[in-house]
Amino acid sequence: MGSYEDIQYAVEGPAAVVTINRPERYNSFRGKTVEELIAAFRAAWADPQVRVVILTAAGEKAFCTGGDVKQRAETGDYGPTESGMFEIGYLHKLIRDIPKPVIAAVNGLAIGGGHVLHVLCDLSIAAETAKFGQAGPRVGSFDAGFGSAFLARIVGEKRAREIWFLCRQYDAATAERWGLVNAVVPGDQLLAEAKRWAEEIAVLSPTAIKFLKQSFNADTDHQAGLSNMAMSALSVFGETEEAHEGAAAFAEKRKPDFSQYAAL
Repeated sequence: MGSYEDIQYAVEGPAAVVTINRPERYNSFRGKTVEELIAAFRAAWADPQVRVVILTAAGEKAFCTGGDVKQRAETGDYGPTESGMFEIGYLHKLIRDIPKPVIAAVNGLAIGGGHVLHVLCDLSIAAETAKFGQAGPRVGSFDAGFGSAFLARIVGEKRAREIWFLCRQYDAATAERWGLVNAVVPGDQLLAEAKRWAEEIAVLSPTAIKFLKQSFNADTDHQAGLSNMAMSALSVFGETEEAHEGAAAFAEKRKPDFSQYAAL
């Protein structure tokens, strides 16, 4: 894939900067976006000049707000892809498996599936105006894999359950206090700070960094099985009336009515 429509890709010094470029949709991802992100990460993996990947987004409002719920409400899926598959699970695995540190430069809202993306990155730097949170249960969706189990490793069980069960939004200062992000900087310094971190990493032994990343991942690699099962369950759940109500309510800008689906 030589050119991109939904993202931008540039190698700047030792860093590959991957930018989600759908600001008109709050940088939410459709199938094509995910496919292009996968291609970009694979390109960064194969490039010996690249020592660090920086994942960020266009504009100041949003880092990523997850799957494009408007697209889902319109077509019942996340749109066409070259492979014929919606490969968000593979993107999650790729962020973990690439043997180079991935830094999330969170420039705005990191919500839903966008929150999961930053959680999976090795390091997160947030703009002062960034906000974090989950929205899945509000729009008829969930991530019962890395998005919940790995999140609990980072912020603890109580905080992770709060994030998912209340669907609140948290400011950057709270995220830093909880250990959800590594640092908070003024918005106009965000990308420059991420590049400075990349430059610090780039002078270190790449082989040592690779082994360290694999070592950190080893303790939670079993969660990949949970992620696969969760993606399968979400695919089935997405066809239910309950899930359709969540997507429709979001698209129509109203509160969803889940009252008839109360679990017994």
